[in-house]
Amino acid sequence: MSNLFDELEETVSYIKSKVNPVAKTGIILGSGLGNLATVIETEVEIPYTEIRHFPVSTVKGHGGKLIFGKLGGVDVIVMSGRFHFYEGYSAQHVVFPVRVMKMLGVENLLLSNAAGAVNPNYKVGDLMLINDHISFFTVNPLIGKNEEFLGTRFPDMSEPYSKAIIAKAKQIAAANNIHVHEGVYTAVTGPTFETHAEYRLIKTIGSDVVGMSTVQENIAAIHCGMKVFAVSVVTDLGIRDGNNTITHEEVLEAANAAEPKLTLLFKELVKVI
Repeated sequence: MSNLFDELEETVSYIKSKVNPVAKTGIILGSGLGNLATVIETEVEIPYTEIRHFPVSTVKGHGGKLIFGKLGGVDVIVMSGRFHFYEGYSAQHVVFPVRVMKMLGVENLLLSNAAGAVNPNYKVGDLMLINDHISFFTVNPLIGKNEEFLGTRFPDMSEPYSKAIIAKAKQIAAANNIHVHEGVYTAVTGPTFETHAEYRLIKTIGSDVVGMSTVQENIAAIHCGMKVFAVSVVTDLGIRDGNNTITHEEVLEAANAAEPKLTLLFKELVKVI
């Protein structure tokens, strides 16, 4: 077996020495969205710094712990804080926790992120259910030797985000008077926010929002057979007339304001998938 297999085995063995994981659903929380973790009935928390081979979150607004517990009475594994390519981690490091979740028995992966809107109909605080993505501007985590124990060399990406889970999420949103969009997410490396010309390009190629995460995790999850659902919280309006500027602090503020809607959506969704 490969070094990756050995590393995953070591990480999984360590985690199982701390907790007996039974969750079929994993959740990864994005920038400013970590407060969802506070509504989880926590059984065990493991700081990333204690988990062998795990990267460490370095970005403000991201926690740094793996949480095992219940959300709405359902067992979940939650990453409070994710890793990004722009932090200096390789694409393989970014997706390492996704593969750990798979080896712990996770079948459904719920992702959240903060994103900038290029669709002029979107407003700050809106939620967008991701039904597709554009990944050309970031590094594919499957580049290199294929790990056959995880998945096939050429995984199909015709349904990167589960249509069945999206349909259930839309029903939950409607029942709770939560307005949601459905659209395309484009991933870029960051850490700079996009120029106006880049925003125009991203809009032109068919995207609705742009961000610096999620897609690499999605690709790794699809590769190893998971079903994926993802939500973007619109935290800034990237394509508008004028000289609007964006700061990370403003992104975090907008994410925190929208988080109650996301928390309700995830809490109800884990009950029905």
